[in-house]
Amino acid sequence: MARLSVNVDHVATLRQARGIDEPDPVWAAVLAEKAGADGIIVHLREDRRHIQDRDLRVLRQVVKGALNMEMAATEEMIGIAAEVGPQICTLVPERRQELTTEGGLEVKGNLDYMRDVIAQLNQADIEVSLFIDPHPEQVKAAHMAGAQVVELHTGAYANAAGEAARLKLLSALEDAARLAARVGMRVAAGHGLNLRNVAPLLKIPEIVEYSIGHSIVARALFVGFESAVAEMLALVRQSAPPRQPESPARRL
Repeated sequence: MARLSVNVDHVATLRQARGIDEPDPVWAAVLAEKAGADGIIVHLREDRRHIQDRDLRVLRQVVKGALNMEMAATEEMIGIAAEVGPQICTLVPERRQELTTEGGLEVKGNLDYMRDVIAQLNQADIEVSLFIDPHPEQVKAAHMAGAQVVELHTGAYANAAGEAARLKLLSALEDAARLAARVGMRVAAGHGLNLRNVAPLLKIPEIVEYSIGHSIVARALFVGFESAVAEMLALVRQSAPPRQPESPARRL
C-alpha cells in the first residue's frame, strides 16, 4: 500500500501574497495528518517565496509523521536541515526565476558533490532523497551517491500532450522505478500529479510513496483540506501489490 505525503507550500504561497499570517501551512499540515496523510513536505527555498524558516521549525514540533524538507544542496540549507532535523531531506534543483521546480537534479555530472552532501545529512541522522528525472543514468548516479530514496519527477508525464507521449513517459517512469528498487532504493514520485493522472502510476508497485501538493491545495478550495487529502489518499492506497523481486538488491 503506497504512502501519501502532502506538500503544503502553496498554502504558504497564498499567505505570502498578502504578507500576513494566514492561511497557516502548519494548520494545513495538521488537517492533512488528521485526514490520514503519512507525511508532510515543505520546500524551504533560498528566496523564501512561500515557506519560511518559522514554518519549518514549528512543523518539526507539530508533525507526527515524516517531515520532508525539500531543499537545494547548498551550505545554508544543509546547516538549517542539520539544526532542525527533519526525518528526510529531498534535494531538488532550484532557480530563482522558476515558478516551480522544472526538472530533476543533474546527479551524474555532480556525483562527488552530491555524495558529500548526502553524507553530511546522513551524519545528522537525516535520510536523503534525490529528485531526479526518470533516466537510468540518473538513477544509477543517485545510487552511487548514496541516496536512500529517489523521487521520480512526474512533471513531463503529467503535462504530456497526447496519449502516445504520455504512455512513453509512463514507461520511462516504470523502468526507472524498477531499476531504483532493484538496487535497494525506496521509490517516490511527484510533481503535477492529481486525481486524474495518478491512477496509471499506481500500477507500478515499485513506487511506494507519492508527493502531492498543488492539486490537493487547489481541490481544498472547494471541498476543504481534510476532504481533499482523504480523496487522494483513498486513490493512492489502491496501488498495485508488490512485484516479485527479480534479484536481491545489488550495487551497480
